Amino acid sequence: MDAVDIDRINIYQASRLAIRRAIEGLCPAPDYLLVDALTIDLPLPQDAIIKGDAKVASIAAASILAKTARDEWALRADADYPGYGFARHKGYPTPEHLEALARLGPTPLHRRGYAPVLAALQKRLA
Repeated sequence: MDAVDIDRINIYQASRLAIRRAIEGLCPAPDYLLVDALTIDLPLPQDAIIKGDAKVASIAAASILAKTARDEWALRADADYPGYGFARHKGYPTPEHLEALARLGPTPLHRRGYAPVLAALQKRLA
């Protein structure tokens, strides 16, 4: 899923879709879902647990794996788009990242519907 897809369906729905796709790829298929605060459109019994990563070990483990994958993505993004500092801030809107966004403009990785990206685009068009 890329930034265009996320802008099209919104970050919440994109998260739910990504989780659903991941679950559909599991072998063996799960019998029950424990999910951190979300419900997933699958015909499986499930619990959406608020602050699940702090309450359920398996959700915490999944969160660690997700952050590890995100960090690897950020390293690749940093190599592909030098100057944005992806390796340091992992895509979070730190002051460093917002400054780079204003100075260099958005990359294809940036969601056009996110206010700081939209502002950077408008500044470049002005």
